[in-house]
Amino acid sequence: MAQRKKVLALDIDGTLTNSRKEITPATKARLFQAMEEGHRVVLASGRPTPGMNRCRQELELDRFGGYLLSFNGARVVECATGEVVWQKTLPLSLLPELYEFAKTEGCGLATHNSERVISAFPPDEYVALEARMNGMPLEQVGDFVGFVDFPVCKCFMTQDPDRAAVLVQKLQEKMGDKAAIYRSDPFFIEIVAQNVDKAASLEGLLKRLGAGWEDTVCCGDGFNDISMIKCAGVGVAMGNAQTPVKEAADYVAGTCDQDGLVEVIDRFVLSGMAGSSV
Repeated sequence: MAQRKKVLALDIDGTLTNSRKEITPATKARLFQAMEEGHRVVLASGRPTPGMNRCRQELELDRFGGYLLSFNGARVVECATGEVVWQKTLPLSLLPELYEFAKTEGCGLATHNSERVISAFPPDEYVALEARMNGMPLEQVGDFVGFVDFPVCKCFMTQDPDRAAVLVQKLQEKMGDKAAIYRSDPFFIEIVAQNVDKAASLEGLLKRLGAGWEDTVCCGDGFNDISMIKCAGVGVAMGNAQTPVKEAADYVAGTCDQDGLVEVIDRFVLSGMAGSSV
């Protein structure tokens, strides 16, 4: 019987890319081999859509029928057409509350428009990192709540990791069921619309593709990857992943600096190799 084609859902930072934010030649070669066999690649990231375009182009996802799942799942884009096939935005009515929380707690607060990272306060090192990592200009605005009058897929707060671990719980309690709030990297607190995460939007995409969770291999290293790793047919944590991510996974691969994705693709995706037990 012919092997069912896989949907390979990949976080970007610390998973697809190494610590230098590069896709290594070995990882790229294996991904091309998988896509040429008909397997489908979905990039699933907390990054804004424009910040995913370099990886999209390097992997030729327009040609191979790939998808971008950006803003932690708040937007899904078909690479071949550029069509936004699904999107759920954050209610702008929540911005005053988020602004006051960030101001009181001394957090960074920012969002994205189609071109820039928009910061509510003088940007800290983590907001600056977000802009640099995504290749987007950074703009601080004086009246953040008044300035942001456009659809917003995600806001994010920034703080040192130990403090962020406390503040994410405090913000979750404050916001209740008005938004979904979790960390990605230890210093990023992500705020998206209620019921938005990587697993929820990937599930909708799988229905569009006529596939099921049993057909997926989901790989990540951050807290925001746990939802899709738990649902996947094979859930993979990178060797550099946060401990809770490893605990949620079926398989722990090598690190992003050891081409951990190569062993994953060899073991679970490529024909003649896929099907190994975890």
